Amino acid sequence: MKLGFIWQDNDLVFTSEIGTPRRGANVVYRSFRPLLESVRLPQIRFHDLRHTAATLLLGEGIHPKVVSEMLGHASVQLTLDTYSHVTPTLQREAAATMDSILIG
Repeated sequence: MKLGFIWQDNDLVFTSEIGTPRRGANVVYRSFRPLLESVRLPQIRFHDLRHTAATLLLGEGIHPKVVSEMLGHASVQLTLDTYSHVTPTLQREAAATMDSILIG
C-alpha cells in the first residue's frame, strides 16, 4: 500500500520489493548462498532442496502420488524412477509389515 501505483499485484506469495516475481539468480545469490554461509553449511545447488524434500518424504512413507504432485511431475512413474534409491528401505519396511501381519 505504501508503494501505491508502483506495486504490481500478481497474486504471488514471494515477490520482489514491488510485487513482481523474484528472479531465481537473485534468490540464489542474495539469499540462499549467504544463508548457507552464515550457518556454515556447505554450498549446494538450490535444486538440491527439491531432491532432498522428495527423498525425505518418500523415506517417511508419504505416498509417491502425493510427492509426485508436490513436485509437479507429469506422472508418478517419473517420481519413482527418479527417486528409486529410496525404495530399498521402503521394500524392507513393507516386508517387515507383511511379516507382522502374517506371523503376528
